[in-house]
Amino acid sequence: MRRFRRDSHSPVSGVVPYQKCPAKTYESSDGVVCGRSVESHCRIVGEVAKEIVRRSSVATLFPEGACLAAACHDIGKVSPTFYNKIMRACSLEQIPGANPDLEKGWGGHAGVSQLTARKLGAPRYVPEILGRHHGFSPNLAGKRAEDEIFGGAAWLNERESLVQALRHQLAEDWPQIESAAQARLVAGLTSVADWIGSGNHFENPELPWEGKIAEALNKAGFVPVSYQPDLGFEEVFGFAPRQAQAILIEKVSSPGVYVLEAPMGLGKTEAALYAAYRMLDRGQASGIYFALPTQLTSNKIFERFQNFLERVLAEGCSHRSLLLHANAWLLETEMGEEGRPGGAWFNQGKRGLLAPFAVGTIDQALMAAMNVKHGFVRAFGLAGKVVILDEVHTYDAYTGTLLDALVRLLRELGCTVIILSATLNQERRAALLGRPTKSMEYPLITACPTIDTADVSEVSVPAGECRQLRVSLSTDEALAVEQALLRAEQGQQVLWIENTVKEAQQRYLDLAARAAELGVGCGLLHSRFTVDDRQRIEDRWVNLYGKAGWPDRLKQGRILVGTQVLEQSLDIDADFMISRFAPTDMLLQRLGRVWRHEDTPRCKAAEPEVWLLAPALNDAIEAPQKSFGASAYVYSPYVLCRSLEAWQNVERVSLPGDIRQLIECTYEERQEQGSMERWLHELDHGNRNRNRQRKGRIALQQLARIGLAEDGNTLPESKAQTRYSESDSYEVLMLKGLSRNAETACLTLMNGSQVELPLQRYKLRKAEWKKRTATLMRQIVNVPPGDKPKAAPVDTLKRFGLHHCFFLGRADWPEDESVLRVALVDETDALRGIENTGIHDSHLMEYRDDLGYRVIKNQGN
Repeated sequence: MRRFRRDSHSPVSGVVPYQKCPAKTYESSDGVVCGRSVESHCRIVGEVAKEIVRRSSVATLFPEGACLAAACHDIGKVSPTFYNKIMRACSLEQIPGANPDLEKGWGGHAGVSQLTARKLGAPRYVPEILGRHHGFSPNLAGKRAEDEIFGGAAWLNERESLVQALRHQLAEDWPQIESAAQARLVAGLTSVADWIGSGNHFENPELPWEGKIAEALNKAGFVPVSYQPDLGFEEVFGFAPRQAQAILIEKVSSPGVYVLEAPMGLGKTEAALYAAYRMLDRGQASGIYFALPTQLTSNKIFERFQNFLERVLAEGCSHRSLLLHANAWLLETEMGEEGRPGGAWFNQGKRGLLAPFAVGTIDQALMAAMNVKHGFVRAFGLAGKVVILDEVHTYDAYTGTLLDALVRLLRELGCTVIILSATLNQERRAALLGRPTKSMEYPLITACPTIDTADVSEVSVPAGECRQLRVSLSTDEALAVEQALLRAEQGQQVLWIENTVKEAQQRYLDLAARAAELGVGCGLLHSRFTVDDRQRIEDRWVNLYGKAGWPDRLKQGRILVGTQVLEQSLDIDADFMISRFAPTDMLLQRLGRVWRHEDTPRCKAAEPEVWLLAPALNDAIEAPQKSFGASAYVYSPYVLCRSLEAWQNVERVSLPGDIRQLIECTYEERQEQGSMERWLHELDHGNRNRNRQRKGRIALQQLARIGLAEDGNTLPESKAQTRYSESDSYEVLMLKGLSRNAETACLTLMNGSQVELPLQRYKLRKAEWKKRTATLMRQIVNVPPGDKPKAAPVDTLKRFGLHHCFFLGRADWPEDESVLRVALVDETDALRGIENTGIHDSHLMEYRDDLGYRVIKNQGN
């Protein structure tokens, strides 16, 4: 073993042998004391990693030595500044000349781990895996492992001795990692093994740990799953498969990428789920992640997913209740410090990626392919699963680039990717597959198994029933309002879809009072409600417009106003729809919510008809921002104009017969002249409008690639955009009141109930913290950056105990800002900040349980 020479001018005096370096503190009856040693903790994490790999269905993807890499994650804790950090916390004597507060300058102990691994000649990717185990890349510019700030040669020798000891104990050497995808897998393994190895099974340094590895993994949710064998489609869903469903099921026979293009209502969800069950039953997959466009739509699919799991999981499956209930997964599993309340991964959306079965958003999956905090943990969680990507469209260049990268990554991670869409064009399908395609048929199944990537199979499938809808383009919004009220008064179920939350809120206000006078029901559904309010509204209105509402459908006419959430993954069926004009693929999705089922009860006056609120084509081409209004800032003016052109002479739409033609007509590349040439240039290159700057498609694709770059700076989640517009990335905790005394904070919820938070964590057991945090999470509203309230200082949030429940950023990574904001709702529904501070520099805001989170106006305008 090499020994490194000590620099004679070291400011640090004294070297502590690695065996005596503590990794953590421990709260005992005697107060805060030193916890497990670095060696003990690293050994535990290495053994946890071994057991995770042993249980994994994709164990062959992990290189030999992956568990040594996991074990070595904390070798940087053998350093004077970290040693003093623990000594200070335990009120013990510190080593002179080593200030723990300096650690934030190099990302803490993880940065020292990375520098040490590099100095010891660890193979490619390994040093960075160690450095990123807290989720981000430390800033190590100009620093070396032997620098005196890290203890010089003497402490470096101790770290090397620790690595040698771990090599011997685990009987492994450094892994040889073959690709960036494999590096992400090993990095995810390292972080997750560290979380589990830091959990309560291993906290007490006085207790032996050797017999607790399996129990800790079970408690973390890494549980064996058994299935009912050889179930038929009809046994799972209660009806025989359609021909299109049967063909997809036959094609999905091994990991790979499979695309099902079919109209709304053809049963794509059931086909994908049964294909996933067959992969699970054959042992070719480890679980299912069902990715949807928004959280709201994922809530509704979740019910169908639960019913599916209840049918396919074996009755004797030992962890059946845990697997069936998503809340149980969050509340009953134990994932160590990062996964406890107040940790970055005490979050249903993130934790679902590590569960065998989950319904979540596409955004969480996309971050698996991005250089975003803990992106590699997401990749690790998805490895080997069936990943179903629902409602994939042609429109978005930014998300499209991310999605292509995600599909490539999932293919390398042994996944079976099933892409469901009603509205892809051929160019997007080929990009997703990474292979050329030819067929223009519709509906269509395209299969590209991983075992034979050169073989792309395209199979045309029967279209099923054909529906005819009458379509009218209208510029008269006042007439549209009267039509909506008239049709609802007749007893029809009307949908009104806007492109922004603000416009949907205003439209609801326009309609609600008049609707009440006519005895017509009126509701509003969008993404900016608290979880509790959203679930209440969704349960009522989605059920009323779905099969569950058939017995009450004819009792009253209704108008449901909403945003894009109504076009996605919801089984709702309207008699008449009015929609703000949008790109063709979005419009076709919306049309799929009208006369969806032949046997839906309808009033006699109802006819299958849709009104599209759109400007005149020439006006739109000459001045799209003025003509389309807010929609031109949500969608590309060029695509809106191309779409409007495609719909100009459409008086009737045949579904699915006209879908392919309308999509290709909108997105087919062509030479442009005049104003359209300008809008195409803007689509590609962006504009520099002072009020509303828009990045172009080329810049967006480059931005997406920067987000994906392995060697770039890690992005905090708040800055990791996965879509171009309406990105609701901030969390606002809505409360009626907030107070505290010397020992406890009292939070008054929107319904008037109260939650008490002790200011000291040890006053509550972990299970009770989980329960109270889950209650508070239901008071969250997700909002875009422009609508977020002002941030309260982190110290203020801590004074009310909120750091025990919500992640408020890492002290050793200044860029890792908290996405949490707090808003108090007064008796007039207006929002204010904590301790009566202002909520926003330029807006007034309110929250109502029927309107949601609302930006009312600009102050001073």
